[in-house]
Amino acid sequence: MTPSTGWALVGAQFGLLAALVILPAGELWPRGLVSLIAGGVLLVGGFVVAALAGLRLGRSLTPLPIPKDDGELITAGVYHYVRHPMYTGVLMASAGLVVAQASLAHLVGWVLLWGVLTLKALGEERMLREKYDDYAEYSKKTGRFFPQLTSL
Repeated sequence: MTPSTGWALVGAQFGLLAALVILPAGELWPRGLVSLIAGGVLLVGGFVVAALAGLRLGRSLTPLPIPKDDGELITAGVYHYVRHPMYTGVLMASAGLVVAQASLAHLVGWVLLWGVLTLKALGEERMLREKYDDYAEYSKKTGRFFPQLTSL
C-alpha cells in the first residue's frame, strides 16, 4: 500500500464517521430510551476499546495503515483477541450512532465504513506478514475485528 492510498482510506474513514455524526435521525426502528442507552453503551465501549488499542501500540501507533519502520508487532492486551482492535472500536462506536439514530443512511454509512476498514486491514496485514515472521501464525489465532471463539 502506498502512503497516498493509505491517506485516501483514512480520509474515507473520517468522512464516513463525520457523515454518521451529522446525518439526520430516521425511523427504521423506534428511537427512545432503549436505543439511546444501547447506542451510548456501544459508543463509549468503542472509544474504550480504541483507546486501549492505541495505548498498547505505543510508539508503533501511526495514522496510516502502514507499519512504521521502527515499529514492533504487538500481540498482547486487546491485540491478543483481535488483530485490529482500533478498527473494532471504531466499528463499535459508529454502530452506537446507527442504533441511536435509526436511519437507513446511518446503516448504509456504517456498512461502507466497515468496507473501508476492511480494505485498510487487508493492506496492512499484507505488509505485516512481509515485515514480521510471526504475523501469519498470529493471524491464524486471532480474528480481524472480532475475537475468534478459539481465542477466548
